[in-house]
Amino acid sequence: IVSIICVAVILFAGAMFEDYFVHKQFNDFSVALDCLYDKIETEQATERDVLAVQDNWLKKKKNLHAFIPHTEIKEVDLWLSETITLVRDKEWADAISKVEVLRELAEQIPKTFEVSFQNVL
Repeated sequence: IVSIICVAVILFAGAMFEDYFVHKQFNDFSVALDCLYDKIETEQATERDVLAVQDNWLKKKKNLHAFIPHTEIKEVDLWLSETITLVRDKEWADAISKVEVLRELAEQIPKTFEVSFQNVL
C-alpha cells in the first residue's frame, strides 16, 4: 500500500509540474505575441520583430518537446514562419490573422495538459 501511495504522489507531483511548466512557457510566449500583435496592428512591425518572437519560441520549444506532442509544436512553427513572410511583404491583414491564431494556440495548447477532470478521462 505504501508503494502505491508513493507512486500516486510522484505521478500527481509530476502532473502538477508539467501543468505549471507548460503554462509558464506559453504565458511567456503570449506576452511576446501580444507585443507583436500591437506592432502589426499599427503597421510598425518589421521582420526582425517576428524573428525575435520566433527566437523566443525556439528557446521554449527545446524544453516543451519533452511535455507536448511534436504536432502541437510544429503547428506553432508553421504559423510563425508564415507570419515572418507576411510582415516582410507588409501584408498586415493576413499577418494579424496569423498572430491571432498563434495567440489562440498559446491559450489552448496548455489547456490540453491541465490537471483537470476532463483531461483525466
